[in-house]
Amino acid sequence: MTTRLYIDGAFCAPVKGGSFAAIDPATEQEFAQVAAATGEDVDLAVRAARRSFDNGVWAELPASDRAATLRRIAEGIRAETPALAAIETRDNGKPLPEAIWDIEDAAFVFDYYADLAEADAKAPLRTIDLGDDRFDGRVWREPVGVVAAITPWNFPMLMAVWKVAPALAAGCSVVLKPSELCALSCHELARIIDAAGVPAGVFNLLTGDGPSAGAPLSEHPLVDKVAFTGSVATGRRVMQAASAGIRTVSLELGGKSPFVIFDDADIDRAVEWILFGIFWNKGEVCSATSRVLVQKALYQPLLARLKEATEAITIGPGDQDGIKLGPIVSKSQYDKIMGFLDRAQGNGARLITGGGRPQRMETGYFIAPTIYADVPPEAEIWREEIFGPVVCLAPFETEEEAIHLANDSPFGLAAAVMSHDLDRCDRVAAKLRAGIIWINCSQPTFTQAPWGGYKTSGIGRELGREGFDAYFETKQVTRFARDADWGWYLSGGDAQ
Repeated sequence: MTTRLYIDGAFCAPVKGGSFAAIDPATEQEFAQVAAATGEDVDLAVRAARRSFDNGVWAELPASDRAATLRRIAEGIRAETPALAAIETRDNGKPLPEAIWDIEDAAFVFDYYADLAEADAKAPLRTIDLGDDRFDGRVWREPVGVVAAITPWNFPMLMAVWKVAPALAAGCSVVLKPSELCALSCHELARIIDAAGVPAGVFNLLTGDGPSAGAPLSEHPLVDKVAFTGSVATGRRVMQAASAGIRTVSLELGGKSPFVIFDDADIDRAVEWILFGIFWNKGEVCSATSRVLVQKALYQPLLARLKEATEAITIGPGDQDGIKLGPIVSKSQYDKIMGFLDRAQGNGARLITGGGRPQRMETGYFIAPTIYADVPPEAEIWREEIFGPVVCLAPFETEEEAIHLANDSPFGLAAAVMSHDLDRCDRVAAKLRAGIIWINCSQPTFTQAPWGGYKTSGIGRELGREGFDAYFETKQVTRFARDADWGWYLSGGDAQ
C-alpha cells in the first residue's frame, strides 16, 4: 500500500515525491509507504483551503446541507468500520476491540456535529439591549476560516475527527496533518470525505513529519486557526509559530492525571477503573490516570488486588482474540518508556510488577503493564508524562493531603476521585485543578462533554458545544435608526 496526499479535491503525489515507511509495532516490519509532504505541498493545500473558504462554496451553504454531508461521512465510516479498525490496529498496535470502539465513536462525532449545526442555524438571532432606542445591536457568528488541524498518533482517526467534524460543521475549510507514526486511517478518512461530496479544497490531507509538514502548516500566513493535540514541547512551538500572525490556537497537550481513592471504596471497582484508567490504549492516553493516591487503610489490600489483576492482562498483537494490551506504537516511544523504567529503580519507588519487556516476547514493541508503589512526589515517574502502561501509587491520610498531592503537578488535564460518599466526591472534585473530572470512574469520554485542560495541559476545549464554538468568530453588528438624529458635528449639538 502506498498513500497519497489529498489536496483541492484530488489525491496526488507529494511535490518532491517523498515517502516513509509505516511500521507494524507488533512485528517491527514495514507494511506500507506513506506520502511525505513538504512545505510546497503545505502551501498548495492551504491555498486550496483559502480559496474554498473565501468563495463560500462550503461556508455559505445552508447548515442543513452541510449537516447532510457530515451524515454521509458518518455513514461511510460506519460502512467500513471493520476495515478501518484493522488499519488502526496494524498501524498503532491497539487491540482490535479498542480500535472498533474508536471508529464507531468517530462516526458518532460527525452525526453529533451535524445535529448541532442544524440546531444552531435554527436558533434565534442574538440581540443586545444597548440602552439607546436609536440603536439595535446583534451578534453574528461566522466560521473562523482556514483551520490547520495537527493530530496525534494515539487515537489516529478519532482525534482527527474531533477537530475535522466541528470545523466542517461550522463552515470552515480544513488542512489535516496527522502524526507520521499513524497516518493510514486518516488517508481512508480523506477518501470517505471525498466520496461524501465535500467540495474541492474544503478538506485537505497532508501526511508527513513535524519539521517538514507540521511546522510550515502552523506557520502559514493564510491559516486562521491552529488546532493541535500532542506534547507540551511541540505545543509550545505551535503556539510560538501561530503568534507571529496572531492566529487563534487551541492546544490539547500532556497530562499526569491523579486518581484519588478513599478507603470506603470497593476494592474490585477501584481496581477495574485503575486498570481502565492506565492500561486502556496501552497507556498512550494524555488523560491517563497514572498517579493513583489511595487512603492508607485501603492501600495494601488494593495494591495486592491490583497486582493480581494486572498480571492477568493478556499481552500480544492487537489483531489476536482476547488481547487487552498491544505493543507500544513505535521504537522511539518504546525506548522512551524503557528509559523511564530504567531510571525508576533508583528513585525510591518500589516495583510491584512489570518493569520491562514481557517474557518470551522477543519481537514487537511490547512492555509489560507496570506498577510502582510508594512513589515519592518528587520522583520523575510521578511527575513526568510517560505515555505508556505504567502506573504509580502512593498513600495518603487525609482529604486535604490527597487534594494537595493531586494538584501538585504542572499538568491539569484530568483527575478522578472514588468514594461511596458522594458529597465528599463533589467536594474534592471542586478543588481538583483539572478540566475533566471523573467521579467513581476513570477515562469514559463522551462527545457531548467538553474536553480540555488547565495549566500546561492546554488552551481551549474540544467536543461538546464548546468544541463547536471554538471554530467560530464573534461579530457585533450595531445599526443606527435611519430616521434618528446624531448631530454631534453638523448640528453642533450633543449626541447624547
